[in-house]
Amino acid sequence: MHPRLILGSGSPRRLDLLAQLGLTPADVRPPDIDESPLRAELPRPYCARIARAKVQAVVADPDDVVLCADTTVALGRRILGKPADAAEAAQFLTLLSGRRHQVITSVAVRRGDRIWQRDVVSQVRMKRLSDAELNGYLASNDWQGKAGGYGIQGPAGALIPWISGSFTGIVGLPLAETANLLRSAGLTPLEGL
Repeated sequence: MHPRLILGSGSPRRLDLLAQLGLTPADVRPPDIDESPLRAELPRPYCARIARAKVQAVVADPDDVVLCADTTVALGRRILGKPADAAEAAQFLTLLSGRRHQVITSVAVRRGDRIWQRDVVSQVRMKRLSDAELNGYLASNDWQGKAGGYGIQGPAGALIPWISGSFTGIVGLPLAETANLLRSAGLTPLEGL
């Protein structure tokens, strides 16, 4: 008997990505945690800390497998989280315009008291945005709920000419690494495909 998979995320993108592995969670339980960065916290340790806090906050039976992830956009030492409004999204996109940045996704899997975790860091370059491109993207509202104020899998894909790393990691759940973590916890991704 396979353990039950609990997805600790409200992200529809993570649900879709899990389906690519042939997995449908038995339940979806987004954890309610404080995602505020600590003073002087760097992006990668921040992302790993939040993913671990999420997986520890999800209530589950001891034999359930809980999957959580956190995606952070980093411009140097600066963490660009989910913008609160269109003005903040515009500020983030203006900072990223014409520059390379990192997208870090930390995946944490828990079964009982055991936690497996992996960070995946990808490099992304955003083209230099014209005012029309910036305003058009902001008007699409696609920036809402997305770290750094954009989602590569939507209209913003046209603004990203180059990546190095994991496309699915940039979207929010690196599939190769996630599949390995789930195997370690006793699940078998791709079995039902």
